[in-house]
This record gives sequence, C-alpha cells and structure tokens, in this order.
Amino acid sequence: MSKLSITRRQALKSAGAAAIAASSVAKPAIAAKEPILIGYLPALTGPSSSTGVGMTRGAQLAVDELNKAGGVDGRMIELIVRDTQSDPTKAVNATAELTRSAKVDVIFGPLNSGESLAVVPILARSNTLQIHPCWVDSLTDPKKYPLCYRNAPTNQQIGRASNRYVVEVLKKKKIAIISDTTGYGTSSLNAYVPMVKQMGGEVVYQASVDAANPDLKPEILRMQAAGAEAIMPWSVNAGFLSRIINTRGQMVWDVPICGQTTLGSGQTQQLLEKPEYWAKVYPNNFRPVCYDSTGKLPERARVFVDRLHTLKIDMGDTLLWWIGVGYDTLYMIAEAAKAVGTDTKAMEGYYNKMKKFAGVYGDISFTPENHDGYPDDEVVMVEANSLKDGAFNLAPGYGV
Repeated sequence: MSKLSITRRQALKSAGAAAIAASSVAKPAIAAKEPILIGYLPALTGPSSSTGVGMTRGAQLAVDELNKAGGVDGRMIELIVRDTQSDPTKAVNATAELTRSAKVDVIFGPLNSGESLAVVPILARSNTLQIHPCWVDSLTDPKKYPLCYRNAPTNQQIGRASNRYVVEVLKKKKIAIISDTTGYGTSSLNAYVPMVKQMGGEVVYQASVDAANPDLKPEILRMQAAGAEAIMPWSVNAGFLSRIINTRGQMVWDVPICGQTTLGSGQTQQLLEKPEYWAKVYPNNFRPVCYDSTGKLPERARVFVDRLHTLKIDMGDTLLWWIGVGYDTLYMIAEAAKAVGTDTKAMEGYYNKMKKFAGVYGDISFTPENHDGYPDDEVVMVEANSLKDGAFNLAPGYGV
C-alpha cells in the first residue's frame, strides 16, 4: 500500500493527521506548482441529481483535505465542475469544454449511466483518462476504452445480488420489472429480465416508463393484475421511485420492492406520503458502508461518518456510499499523481496494476484485462427504512 493510501486513512481520524501524513507525498518529475486539473461531471440538477449531490460532498471534502495538507507535493488539486443537468447532450458539451479548453489531466464522471453512455466514447477518442461509478455493463471495455476505469459495480453484479435476493431469499417467483426511459433504465431492464428468468423467476410485467409520469397507478395495477409477487424498479430518479412506493402504499398492496440504491435515498424518503410506506423496500447497497447485525459500521466507514459529523456535512438527503465514492475517487487520482505524475500513459499503467485501493466505499482493484474494480461479495441488499447517516441495516435473511 502506498503512502497516500495511508494518509487517506489517517485523514479520516483527524484533520491534523491528514495534514502531517499528506505532506510526505513523494515528488513527481513535474513542475511543483502546476495544479492537477480534474474535470468533474456530476448531475447537480435535473431528475438524476441525487447521486451527484452526494458524490460532490465527498469529492469536495477530499479536495479540501488534500489542498489543506499542501496538495500532491505542492501541486494543488483543482476540481473543474460542470453540471450535466441529468442531460446526455449537456454532458457531451461539458466534456468537450473540459478536454479542449480546460485541458484537464483526468475526468471523474459522468456519475449517471445515461450521460456516460454518450461521453465514454468521446473521452476514448480524445485520449483522456476517465474514472466513473456508472453501472451499465458496456461502459468499460479495456480494448475499446483503454483509459476508462469503473470504481463501482456493473449491472451484472447489481442484478445478481438483487435478483438472487428476490428469487432465492424472499422466494418470490412472479416479478414485475419497471424502469424509466433513460439509458440506465432501459439498459437495466434489458439486462435483468433474462437474468430473473435464468434464476427461475417469471417476469409477469415489464416496461420502461417516462420518469416524469405523475401517475403510475395504471402501471402498478397492471403488475397486480399479472400476479406480481415483487416489484423491481430501476431508476436513479427519486421522484419516479417514490411514486412507485407511494402508489403501492395507497393500494395497500403488500409486496416487496427491491432494486436500485436510490430507493433508499434521503431524497426518496422526503417524497414519501407516509413513513410506513418504506417498509419492505430493499435497495442494493454495499457491505463496507452497511450496519452489521450488532448495529455497527465497519471501522473505516465509522471513522468517516464521525468525520462527516464533525465537519457538519449533511447526510440526511443522500447516501453514505455516494459521499464515499466521491471522496475515494479524488484520493485515487491523487495517489496515482503521487506515484507517477499526471501523464496519461503513466496513469494508465498505474491503474492497470492497482490492487485493493482501500476506500471508504470498498477495495478497488484493476488489471489490464479488467477495468471493473468493485468486488462481487461487497454488493448486498438492505432495509430502506433503517436509514441512518446515509447507511442501512442488511436486509432480512442476508446474513451478517
């Protein structure tokens, strides 16, 4: 483990420790005062902004820590932010600005798959190194996109965890799958329908629906009429997901809802008509940021949450893993810059050999053949109504 990985853990314990440790960063062979330019493409507004809001809090915290401690050998981290507004076209325009005008060293994002589907090929053509947390399977391919790295799970990993929980743990065989019409939503629907069937489930309803649709009762009635025993929604849109949960509650239809992590976000919670509607809602989440059977977070996450409390960083409307991803990604970039500088080819070589980068959100590893860095066994299901400090209890029957 490199020195900067150690400084990241120390930084979680106290600001003083961060300042002392980060000052030991080795000197890259590059101008000492030249800033490290990181292009950042979050959706801070628009229907898919819930992820961007949380990840930005973590990213900004990491930048503040690094720069307060002197940066990477005196090189300040400059985060150049462009709000994609949950719009792939705006994400493309922002990408062009960051690569052509700002001439950034690396790009973090986009944070939603619909925008990344449009941006990843552009960054590959412009020879720009990219790290993103988006789940659609096709968004990494070391042959097509050799400079693109994913520090989050794939749709296949997410789908296996959620579908296995519904079919094998909850023992529900008749499944309704609904998505919104974004690139992420439709890709998820297409991936998960055959996966459910392979696991022995029956998909009795499937549809992609405009996330802005104010009345989802016709869709929920169709699910009920088809005999669905569980609803699996796939969207990052908190409004869309809350309307599904509210409609099920209004109908007094006691079926579980299992799926995308935003089902458990603070934004979704705030849109519920009744708190009890959150019962039997099981989102995907990640073991390193979940409470165990004794009600405790893993040590790395506990220290991070204590630090967020100390700094009065809001967790009430977001998720801990979103804040963790933003935080970890900036340290992942800083660690590479410390080790090899910001030359694109050198950073590519560094990431292709990275083993178990110890982040709050999980341990990330890459190889030249695999740019999907998140471990399978850390993808879990949780109870939405156990939300506390952006984290959850593991779902019933899921183990410790």
